[in-house]
Formats: sequence, C-alpha cells, structure tokens
Amino acid sequence: MSDHRAADQSFVRETNIASILRYIHEQAPISRARLAALTGLNKSTVSSLVEELLARGLIHETGRGSSGQGRPATLLEINPAAGCILGVELGVDYVRAALVDLSGQILWRHSADSDPSHPQEQIIHQALELVEAGMSAANERSLPLLGLGAALPGMVDVQTGTLTFSPNLQWRDTSLGRIFHEHTGAPVFVDNDANAGAMGEHVFGLARQTRNFIFIVAGVGIGGGLFLNGDLYRGAGGYAGEIGHTHVSSDSSRLCRCGSRGCWENSGNQYALIERVRARLDVGRRSLIPRLCAEQNLPLGLNVIAQAAAQGDEEALSALHDTGEAIGQGIANLINIFNPELIVMGGAMIMVGEYLLPGILKAVKEKSLPDISQQAQIRLSGFGVEAVVIGAAALAVEAILSNPTAVAGANVTRVEAGRRARAL
Repeated sequence: MSDHRAADQSFVRETNIASILRYIHEQAPISRARLAALTGLNKSTVSSLVEELLARGLIHETGRGSSGQGRPATLLEINPAAGCILGVELGVDYVRAALVDLSGQILWRHSADSDPSHPQEQIIHQALELVEAGMSAANERSLPLLGLGAALPGMVDVQTGTLTFSPNLQWRDTSLGRIFHEHTGAPVFVDNDANAGAMGEHVFGLARQTRNFIFIVAGVGIGGGLFLNGDLYRGAGGYAGEIGHTHVSSDSSRLCRCGSRGCWENSGNQYALIERVRARLDVGRRSLIPRLCAEQNLPLGLNVIAQAAAQGDEEALSALHDTGEAIGQGIANLINIFNPELIVMGGAMIMVGEYLLPGILKAVKEKSLPDISQQAQIRLSGFGVEAVVIGAAALAVEAILSNPTAVAGANVTRVEAGRRARAL
C-alpha cells in the first residue's frame, strides 16, 4: 500500500471517528444503528469506530433502548469519567475558573475579584492560582485533565495562544497559551471571550442545533462571537467580532478605551448603565439605590441596580430600559447584516438581563427590517455570568470532538503514566 493511500485512509478514519463522537455528544443516548443511519457508514465500520472510542474511555454504554421492534439496542453516551476540562476567564476586574466534564457538567468553580490597575503579572498569577485549585479538584476526582481553555476580552491569535491587544485590559502581546501550558502540561486553547461564549452555546448551550447565531458578551465592553453556516467566523486575520467598536453614535463626548469615539459599547456597557442611574440620582430623583448601597456598604454597580429593579424601583428600571434600547440598536444592526436565527446574550450584564430585554426588543423592532428580525430569537444565556468561562472549557471540548484520536491519545498515555506512578 502506498504512503499516500495509507494517509488517505487514516484521514478518513479520523474524520469518521470524530463524526461518531460528535453525534454521541449531541444526541446521546444513541444506538450504533442510529449512528450508522446518521453518518451513512456501514454498521461494521460504526462498530469498529465505537470500539475505539470505548477503548479510549471517551464514551461508555448506558443501558438499552427499544424502537418497539427486535432486540433492544445498547445505547452510547459520553463517559463522564473520561476526564475533565478546565475553563479560565480573565475579566477586566475578576478572574474565574470552572472544571467541567465532556458533557458540560460543572464539577468545580471559583472566582476572585481582580484589580485592573495591578500589573499584568499579578493578575495572571491570580489566574494560575485558580488553575492550581482546579487541577487539585480534578485530582481529587481521579480525573485526567484533557485540556484547558482560556478566554479574555480582546484580539487573540488563536494559533499561538497570544493576546495581541485588549483595549479594556490594556494588555499587548501576552503569550497566555505558553504560560498555561507550561503550568499544566495540558493542551491549551486561548480565544476572545465572545468567541468562547459562542463556542459554549454551540457545544453545551442554547445553540447546539443552530447554524447561524451570534453570542454577545456584554459587561465592561461588548463583543460578539459569530457562528455562520455552522462554524465560528474569525475573519481574515482572526479578529472578527469586535462589534463593540462599531460606530453607532454621533456623540463624540466620550472616548472609548480603543481610542475612538461613538463606539457601541460606550452606550451599552455596564458603565453606561451606571452613569444613567447616577445621572438620575444626581438630580434628586427618589430611588432605593442610595439606601441599598449604604446598607450593604456597596458601590453603585450591577448588583445594587439589580436589587433595586427587583423591588420595582422606577429609576433603576428606567435606566435599564434606556440601556436596553442602546444595546438593541446595535443588535438591530447585527440582525440586518447577518440574518441570524438566534442571538444569545451573556456576560456580566446578564445579571440585569431580564430588565434589559424590553428595551432591547423595542429597539430591535424599530431599527431592524421586519422580515429579517422576525427570524431571529433573542435569548439570555442559560449559563448566566458563567457563559464565558463555560465557553472557555468548550474550546478544548470542541478540539476533542474534532480530533478525538490526537487529543485523547495523548491523554491515554498520560493517564497510564499516572497510574504507573501511583502504583510505585
């Protein structure tokens, strides 16, 4: 057999085994016969591929199902004991980590406040402390670490795992992929926070069966992860999705952190909401907010605004509605341009998401073309404020689903080495 033919057959097998694993991930519990029908592969090929995935520990058999005819079929699903993934999010004023299994179940989570005025090295050290805690949580469960995903706001070179520039962090040329790999020894995947959030919705969340959707992360800034025709769209240089820096306002009074003026995120981020509330308080409007801040010794922020809104505070609700309209204006533009089936919103602003939605929907109805906007659902992420950190983990899970033999094979070796070491 020629080398080319052997390479072609190897590629076809890797493609097929990835297809089998992805169908199991998406549609479990599922039978071998159903996998054959979905993939178009013959039953013997499916059985061979399934046996390899079973041997690697990525899937397991789970009971039997019946279609009402013939013998009950043995069902397959992702093996929760196959290993775990660590997701890390470096926000502007916090760091967060979560340990998940291959099905997206959260096994451990932790977060800590960070100070954006601190040196970059100090904040990265905080993140590495969470990584250490997450690795300890994996060890306590006797689960191998299959990979690490990291997400943060800004432009990321995903090939090298390098943060090129983050306007909100003011970081440049930071080799996060190398830093995390040296610390863990695991495969590392680094991406923009919005792209990570989009991957999380695609792999685990609301968009599992959706080919065209946009994930919007809204907090200190606004970013977008674009899924077009079933794939994450990165653009020519890999930096697509910087939607927060699209121009939506002629108001040039506020300078964006990117150095420009009139950026969408300046009117729709959490700081804009806080300024709207503060402006109402400054002219003496009656509100529960000053009392809530004093009682809890908290600064004016999303948490207090959410509490006031929940108690029907008119000024909080009014500021939230105005901010929702500002966010909706940008969403209307995205709907007109991309014609998505679904828009999912996550990030810190989801703390007040239910109060933003009426303003968002109002602006979308007024600003987008009716025939297009009627095709788009607007939803809040089911992962809440953890949407990005779950998405960071999903980056690594997606890599395993796309190439289970390469990723899992390396970890089979690592697991065996660990077993031998424990036996000594």
